[in-house]
Amino acid sequence: MVEAEVGENLSSTRASSTPKRLKNGKLDSVTVQPRRSSKLQPKNALGDTTRIAGAHHARSNGQVLACPECGTQKLFKDGLRYLFDGAAVQRWLCRNCGYRFSEKEPRGSTRPLQKTSGMSQESQHVSIIETQSLKGELAILVPCRVGASEGEAKNLEEEARQELAQREGTTQTAVDAKGKILEFAWHLRKQGRTPGTISVYVKYLTALVKRGADLNSPESVKDVISQQEHWGPSTKKQACIIYAAFCLKHRINWADPPNYKPQRKLPFIPLEKEIDVLIAACGQRTGTILQTLKETGARIGEVLALKWTDVDSEHCTISINNPEKNSNPRIFKVSNKLISMLNALPKISVKIFSGLNAGVSSNFRQQRRRAALKLQNPRLSQIHFHTLRHWKATMEFAKTKNILHVMQVLGHKNIQNTMLYTQLIQFESDEYHVARAKTSTEEDELIKVGFELVRYDDVEKVAIYRKRK
Repeated sequence: MVEAEVGENLSSTRASSTPKRLKNGKLDSVTVQPRRSSKLQPKNALGDTTRIAGAHHARSNGQVLACPECGTQKLFKDGLRYLFDGAAVQRWLCRNCGYRFSEKEPRGSTRPLQKTSGMSQESQHVSIIETQSLKGELAILVPCRVGASEGEAKNLEEEARQELAQREGTTQTAVDAKGKILEFAWHLRKQGRTPGTISVYVKYLTALVKRGADLNSPESVKDVISQQEHWGPSTKKQACIIYAAFCLKHRINWADPPNYKPQRKLPFIPLEKEIDVLIAACGQRTGTILQTLKETGARIGEVLALKWTDVDSEHCTISINNPEKNSNPRIFKVSNKLISMLNALPKISVKIFSGLNAGVSSNFRQQRRRAALKLQNPRLSQIHFHTLRHWKATMEFAKTKNILHVMQVLGHKNIQNTMLYTQLIQFESDEYHVARAKTSTEEDELIKVGFELVRYDDVEKVAIYRKRK
């Protein structure tokens, strides 16, 4: 019926737009109506055409969507997520903070239409058809057998349920393991563990379950860990430590845990010019994060937790008031360049870098890969967030030769942890700046800029200082 109406409208449009011809061969002056667009708009379940929402803001069911993390309405579509019943849910990616989220209702979900007095019989028929659902997967899997008894029918249904559970990966063991992992995560939270630590524990336990380990059987877990060839000794040892805490919570006897001995490798220390090139190649937000990591040597979690109140633009200082891993709070003197980069960021939240660590890391990896390909420098791909902490510790020790100063910069409470971060590297340049001081005031000025005393000349009555170029 709808197609017939459309055809009649188009034919009437062509008839009205055709000029009339008089007997003398001249055209009559008539007003020609503009031709309608042949591109029809999409139709809903009742056959009526619907208006397509504008592309300025993302909309869902007539409401403008906004990022639940930072509140911005600048979003990208990030594909579809399919539910267990086959319904599709639109996923969105925030252009500002990189946070991913999904709509609350599936796309194209049809709800039963209420019967009204003005609804025609055809509309009611269409609504009934649209609200009818197809057979579920369980009904499709159950084979039909003519003359089957009630017991045989139950067995067939149970077999179909098991087959569906195996295909979807929701076996009874996996369900029990998921419940125990959630219970263990809640136990860690009550013990005062940080959200980052809880996330790592859950990630390792979930990975073991996906690889076929039975968390109730220590031997099964040992077999799965030993079969992971792409896991290093450090990763395997960390998995054993996490599973040991899981066994302690659920009173599982793990009498003979494996003993993996990781070998610590020297961290990659990039050149300062490589760090500067990578900062320049990244975007505004990611570049500011890298510059903050470079000048402070803080952890990525500590930088993401910075608030606007932690920045003193007048004195050019940044305070780390939320240290991680039980380290000490500290304050840093930073450059005017970093203060300008921070002030250029939009102040849309209490935190300077509003976003999740996962989103920030994903954006950084993409920009780092593009920079490495564009500049043809594979060393840029080895730079991580924590690499800048290694670089800061190494450079500070090379300047001051004071391990206690490096310990204070990193916020460590144990000097053994500082020794792991400090790398005694041999610099290429062995040239020095030489200066002579005759008065105590000149000596103070040289010491402030990094000069060190070499000797005192008794003949010229001056002190000789040097500083590496």
